[in-house]
Amino acid sequence: LGIRRARAAILLMLALPGSAYLYQGEELGLNEVGDLPRECLQDPVFWRSGGTDKGRDGCRVPLPWTASGPSFGFGTGPAHLPQPDWFGPASVEAQEHDPTSTLNLYRRALSSRRDLRVAESFEWLPGTSEQVLHIGRPGGWRSVTNFGAGSVPLPPGTVILASAPLDGGRLPPDTTAWLLLPADDGSPFGSRGN
Repeated sequence: LGIRRARAAILLMLALPGSAYLYQGEELGLNEVGDLPRECLQDPVFWRSGGTDKGRDGCRVPLPWTASGPSFGFGTGPAHLPQPDWFGPASVEAQEHDPTSTLNLYRRALSSRRDLRVAESFEWLPGTSEQVLHIGRPGGWRSVTNFGAGSVPLPPGTVILASAPLDGGRLPPDTTAWLLLPADDGSPFGSRGN
């Protein structure tokens, strides 16, 4: 559920205008490593607090580039903070050729965001229920996020990208979809708002 919601959240965030900031590892769907041994902690916050505050080491564990090796491809020897075994299946190497991976979702989203001219304005559109956030963007594209517990109908349009598989013409819970309205001027993005 956590990764499903994170994938929906990144598409929602990237649908908004302005700069986007990604934190290391989120493009791989990594969560904080919460079980680092005390003897491995290096963050000065841990030492200054007398060990009462773990600090940030759990989110500074080196990224896994390969599915195996002493540091999952981060270097030739072990990493300075221990990497958990679950890093192998979450590595860049493991996700590279999986079209449904979180890494490839980020790549497609960032490429589409650039093509869709996301730096421009947006408008709040009526959702299909109180649990749906529907955003309209210039050029006839939309972002729809379902925060509810059940599937909801998708608005008309061509799906550009979705954070999870769709249920026919319905948007499942904890899912965001980007849609493109039919172009009315021959351009790939339509003329609304241009």
